Amino acid sequence: MPTPNDCFIDLRGLPFHYRDWGGDGRPVLLLHGLASTCHIWDLVAPLLAEQFRVVALDQRGHGQSVQVDEGYDFATVSGDAAAFIKHLGWERPIVAGHSWGADVALELAAAQPDMASGLIFVDGGTIEPSARPGWSPEQAREDMAPPIFTGFTPEMMRSRVIEGARFGPNPSETVVEAVLANFRVLEDGTIQSNLRRENHLRIIDALWDHKPSQLYPTLQCPVLMLPARQSTPDAMDRRFRREESMARAASLLPVSEIVWLEDSIHDVPLQRPELVANTIREHINNGFFDRKA
Repeated sequence: MPTPNDCFIDLRGLPFHYRDWGGDGRPVLLLHGLASTCHIWDLVAPLLAEQFRVVALDQRGHGQSVQVDEGYDFATVSGDAAAFIKHLGWERPIVAGHSWGADVALELAAAQPDMASGLIFVDGGTIEPSARPGWSPEQAREDMAPPIFTGFTPEMMRSRVIEGARFGPNPSETVVEAVLANFRVLEDGTIQSNLRRENHLRIIDALWDHKPSQLYPTLQCPVLMLPARQSTPDAMDRRFRREESMARAASLLPVSEIVWLEDSIHDVPLQRPELVANTIREHINNGFFDRKA
């Protein structure tokens, strides 16, 4: 099983962290979601690196990358990803994003059509708060604000992950460590999100101006959409709305395919890494990302 190298580079004058999983073959860039880190991919990346060249980036304000209070608009964040691809010397990688990371990938491909040969949206790429009936920017900020973990210690968060039902019984240490990587330990021994709350809100503001439905028709590369869904009774209404939004996205994208990740949660890269990796591998190998828009 491949093991990663933790690396640091300067992009546009700012320090960024990434995990280089090595591998040969087609290059694949992995982008994490909002308030997450590159560690969300720690179970998927080694499976992909058995056949492809794989790197996972900590985006600005996240993980071990630069903590700044500006540049959380999509033009800047997707520009970070473009600068990273150029730094690696890659030509037209496949860019996979989880949650908000998929929306970053979408903005990247829309702004720079020659940058990526394909996109993968892992339960993301469709976030459009301004399209929700009755919502306002203030409502988006309130509903999408991060949880507050004041007073939590690393041990408390570890117990929360292990004892909770989110990842199933007996989650692996890799899963636990990936969740803990979202936080830093303060001098008093409590934890705080790596992504500062004010920067989280800046990203929500950027999402308000983000219009996936307008960007989809402009894409010149194939898009593989991997939405997660569950069949529990309390998830059925949400599931119906998701099915509608995915069908709309597919109708607007020039080349796309939807593969539903059944019985999966939002953090499916940690919950069901084999399913995610196998689905990606299958579509790369069957030539899906070589199709022309």
